[in-house]
Amino acid sequence: MLLLIICLCGCFSAAFAQEPTYAEKLGFPKGSKVLIMHVDDVGMSWDSNKGAVDAIEKGVATSLSVMMPCPWVPGFLHYMKEHPQTDAGLHLTLTSEWKDYRWGPLVGKPAAPGLVDTEGALWRSVNDVVSHASADEVEAEIRAQLQRARDAGFEPTHLDSHMGTLFATPQFMERYIKVGIENKIPVMFPGGHSTMIMQTRNADAATWAQIKQTGEMLWKAGLPVLDDLHNVSYGFDYSKEKNLSDAQIQKYATSKYIETIGQLKPGLTMVIMHCTSPSEVFPYISDSGRIRKGDLLAMMDPELKKYIEKEKIILTTWREVKERRAKMK
Repeated sequence: MLLLIICLCGCFSAAFAQEPTYAEKLGFPKGSKVLIMHVDDVGMSWDSNKGAVDAIEKGVATSLSVMMPCPWVPGFLHYMKEHPQTDAGLHLTLTSEWKDYRWGPLVGKPAAPGLVDTEGALWRSVNDVVSHASADEVEAEIRAQLQRARDAGFEPTHLDSHMGTLFATPQFMERYIKVGIENKIPVMFPGGHSTMIMQTRNADAATWAQIKQTGEMLWKAGLPVLDDLHNVSYGFDYSKEKNLSDAQIQKYATSKYIETIGQLKPGLTMVIMHCTSPSEVFPYISDSGRIRKGDLLAMMDPELKKYIEKEKIILTTWREVKERRAKMK
């Protein structure tokens, strides 16, 4: 059986390789690596907002997404009013993972009791959401987060999922995709060859087939589709040294980005990161400050920019790929 799965995965991989990538379908040159350099967790804190702005204004990041239930959303909404071309989507949020710094669902507990834990916040883990929340409650919260954005004059360029919660069950994913198609908003979904994301998830042949089918459905609905996801930077290991200087953190993070981007296959790939400029308060929110600072420093590193230019990697945004897809109708 294992040999059969390996053979089937190889067949699917070969089939993907023979087909045009979604990047090619969108009009990018054949064989090109086309990247959306994407900052998650905007609106979570002041530090997150500062990191996202610096990564885009001073670095090579091109896109971001906002956690609408979080306390520092208004601060970023005010920034976007001054910078309306910011490529900003919704980081659809169904968990509240930190110990002391938390947020609840926008739809409210009476409308979706399955989304709320005993502290009145969203559940800390994806498994808890799966165990307690219904697909109807999840969809209601997705729509509430979209409505808050629109009420503030913010039309998102795309939708994606905080902690991958919306990919946890077929029912959750169905509602996520449904809202995107209904509203003509692109959704983060690696529907192409998915080489890197499938390697990190140890996916089987059935998963590969479902990915391809879902990607085709989104494409037929008029939305752009990703070929792959680069979602590995949160696993970069900074633990070997306790007292690293910013220069050392930057050098390490940049080297890891260059290494892992080099492993990507041609196509449209979203590179996920969590650029943060940690203040003295951030350690009271999370112990992930060094990883997040590494993401930010790498994005601002001239060496990463030189590598991207040398390798003729194309940087794009969700707004651009949506516009390209619209012109093809």
